[in-house]
Amino acid sequence: QVQLVESGGGLVQPGGSLRLSCAASGIVFRLYTMNWYRQAPGKQRELVAAITTGGSTNYVDSVKGRFTISRDNAEMTVYLQMNSLKFEDTAVYYCNAVLDRPVRHDLWGQGTQVTVSA
Repeated sequence: QVQLVESGGGLVQPGGSLRLSCAASGIVFRLYTMNWYRQAPGKQRELVAAITTGGSTNYVDSVKGRFTISRDNAEMTVYLQMNSLKFEDTAVYYCNAVLDRPVRHDLWGQGTQVTVSA
């Protein structure tokens, strides 16, 4: 029951929106930096967005202004709001939780498919 479970992926047209959710269990969620990664076929996995324990956010340049990462510590859930979706956003999106101290812990979800197609 130490796990991350993603949901919200699907098929969307270019210019459309999706909201991904990642529900955590079995961890002290508020102590973890939360990340969204994605991996397209034939490409390396890339970090899309991150949110720290203090709420600071970072985004890869290609999604700035279009994607928003947020977290709800009470619900132990991190979200990725994706707007103005492009074909290039098509990928499997993975939720990732990282603890650095007192020990290193790196937890991954199973992934959710996002397909942007006309």
